[in-house]
Amino acid sequence: QVGGFSWENCGDRRDPVVLQSLSVAPDPISIPGSLRVSAAVSSSKTMASPLKVVLVVEKALGDLWIQLPCIDQLGSCTYNDICTILDNLIPPGTTCPEPLLTYGIPCHCPFKAGSYSLPASDFILPDVELPAWMTNGNYRVRAVVSNGGEELACVKLAFSLQSH
Repeated sequence: QVGGFSWENCGDRRDPVVLQSLSVAPDPISIPGSLRVSAAVSSSKTMASPLKVVLVVEKALGDLWIQLPCIDQLGSCTYNDICTILDNLIPPGTTCPEPLLTYGIPCHCPFKAGSYSLPASDFILPDVELPAWMTNGNYRVRAVVSNGGEELACVKLAFSLQSH
């Protein structure tokens, strides 16, 4: 499905972390602009450091999908421990930013097993200087989260981007 937002879990049924719902508006996503997101995730296992995240980002070029490289930590990147990245963004001991705080969603490792849900919440997408390859178009992303070689979650997203 090209040009519309869609998502699916791509792990086998044994993955302990499963995305249960995800909706994003508007479609296409507009930068700068406002993004309304709602989501629910359930986890049967605590996710602890090191939490490795592997992203594969592809962009449609006609009928072809081209894998985008990892440039300045954007694109098809491997993050060896998302926990340290989170600690750098939000120093441990400080409160999680809204709307996470209101809904009791943690922003540091370890993430305890359980169900987390984010009711429809608005995020402001600033007018950031996007890399040249992140132009308007259709994208798909595959994200795999693992710990010590064990796959915890796998999610695929497709979306379109429109920057002004």
